[in-house]
Amino acid sequence: MASHTPTPGPGGGDPRPSTRRTLGAGSAFAAAVAAFAVVMMGTTLPTPLYAIYGAELGFGVTTTTVIFAVYAAGVIAALIVFGRWSDVIGRRPLLLAGVVISAISAVVFVTAGGLAELLAGRVISGLSAGIYTGTATAAVIELAPRSWQSRAPAIATAANMGGLGLGPLVAGILAQYVPAPLHTVFLVDLAALAVVGVAIWFVAEPARLRPGARLGVQRLSVPPEVREVFTGPAIAAFAGFAVLGTFTAVAPSFLAKVIGIDNHAAAGALVAVLLASSATIQILGRHAPTGTALIAGCATLVVGVAVLAWSLAAASLTLMIVGAVIAGAGQGISFSKGMAAVVAASPPDRRAEVTSTYFVVAYIALSVPIIGQGIAAAHWGLVTAGIAFDIGVGVLCAVAMVLIAVALRRGRSAGRDSATS
Repeated sequence: MASHTPTPGPGGGDPRPSTRRTLGAGSAFAAAVAAFAVVMMGTTLPTPLYAIYGAELGFGVTTTTVIFAVYAAGVIAALIVFGRWSDVIGRRPLLLAGVVISAISAVVFVTAGGLAELLAGRVISGLSAGIYTGTATAAVIELAPRSWQSRAPAIATAANMGGLGLGPLVAGILAQYVPAPLHTVFLVDLAALAVVGVAIWFVAEPARLRPGARLGVQRLSVPPEVREVFTGPAIAAFAGFAVLGTFTAVAPSFLAKVIGIDNHAAAGALVAVLLASSATIQILGRHAPTGTALIAGCATLVVGVAVLAWSLAAASLTLMIVGAVIAGAGQGISFSKGMAAVVAASPPDRRAEVTSTYFVVAYIALSVPIIGQGIAAAHWGLVTAGIAFDIGVGVLCAVAMVLIAVALRRGRSAGRDSATS
């Protein structure tokens, strides 16, 4: 349903009179969720298509990992440059900008004729994801009807990770069964973006804008009193995102060259399994105690990468699927609970810069480790490089578990000391 809106939005947005028709509360909430999912879907659509691009343009796994990794540059740039903008100019303009940037990325891919265009499309896609990571999460929570408020953060998580999972699944099916997949996939994406873009146009501004606030770059820092709590979760986030990114970039090649299944739909579904597992565990585990769940998440990630390494050595699709489920669950719970721990330990006036730093650490893991594995695969082969990578991630997770356990123990000791003094 729509209504005229001369009053502030659900969150007390722009109070100036407006004759623009706007969606009702439930429809606006649905529009924000849909836009979040569609924009994030666009960032993973190329995943099962890299094999086709490689065959047509003559590049291998190393170049594929570079194409995937430059996405992180766009995400990090958007987090730093645009991270605070939605608090100043509103959620709606940034949501619309993210849709437009995502559409530009899709157009670049549709018209891509070489490696330069693929790299540009990935960077632009990263910009859209960086804008939506914070802005759409806040918008979904602020636009949620009163009866949905308690579930809104989980729904935002589902839209984010669910969209990421839909990308390779949808693209894989289209690439396998529809003609001209390198064009069709992104034309479908453009159609979906057009629909959610129109819907966002009719959403009332949900944010309470601060009079006199100025646009600025998001500062990155970790105050000294937060560093001990920050370090362990940040290492775990780095390890988890390294698995997430590398699996997304390289799993189709593993499937085709190691397992022997050359099917784009299967490759997309395999990547979607890991992302779906991450999303599911984040939702189901949202009420779990932070410290215990964080350590459990790291341990689960260790088990997951061990199974993935085993799947490579045994050339087993079954083990690869099981490893994807376990590793996805470990990544999801360690990242979400790591964020919760970092937020709880941060001073309120420094929370934005600390959480932004946490996100940047995580997204760096979508670049350096992935390129490293691509180079290693070119020299040692996919299996050896994959097993070495999994061992490295396991070591990082073990270090993170020790640091988290030490920080928790010191925190409890400090709490007992303050209680007895």
